[in-house]
Amino acid sequence: MSSLSKTLGSSPALARALPFLIFVTLTAAQGWLGESFRYWIYLSKTVVGAWLIWVVWPFVSEMKWKLGWESVVAGIAVFAVWVGIDPFYPKIGSGGKDWNPNIHFGETSVTALIFIGVRILGSTIIVPPLEEVFYRSFLYRSVAKADFQSVPLGQFAWAPFLATSAVFGFTHREWLAGILCGFAYQGLVCWKKRLGDAMTAHAITNLLLGVWVVWKGAWHFW
Repeated sequence: MSSLSKTLGSSPALARALPFLIFVTLTAAQGWLGESFRYWIYLSKTVVGAWLIWVVWPFVSEMKWKLGWESVVAGIAVFAVWVGIDPFYPKIGSGGKDWNPNIHFGETSVTALIFIGVRILGSTIIVPPLEEVFYRSFLYRSVAKADFQSVPLGQFAWAPFLATSAVFGFTHREWLAGILCGFAYQGLVCWKKRLGDAMTAHAITNLLLGVWVVWKGAWHFW
């Protein structure tokens, strides 16, 4: 077992928080080295994210995908809300330059298609486990009690429910949609008493949003 695996295996908090924090750091680094590097860093962080999930999988028992009609409905509903309310409230920051490989590499470029595919794959398969474990399993329960593992995964309490959803929301440019999204995913965890439904709902939302971005040219969502 590697030293990282040993460290994560011995610390339930690190196993749930460190992969997300590494992923977020790489996300922040996307704009540091210029336009071209933002796409390559996204590719790199997707690979790193997949590796991190593989490393922590044995130590995070709740990181298990679950599919049910509730997760499908929630995922579709959050997507509809995310897109539907977008014109009606101010966003955080200017948003910067849209993440659009078609402009940088050319619409007929194989490279552009690869990066679009990586973005959809990464947001659908890699992002949900990392974010749901951090927010819904670790942060929510840590707000409820310092000894977060003593808090049942599906236990409802207003303070962590509101706080976690607010933090989740304000890490997105589309803060209002993010908060409502947090309500939906956390509500699923509290209802179903497991994390997998929220992971699936998150994946469905991100998949639909990715398809919408490409279909409608709504690159500002990325």
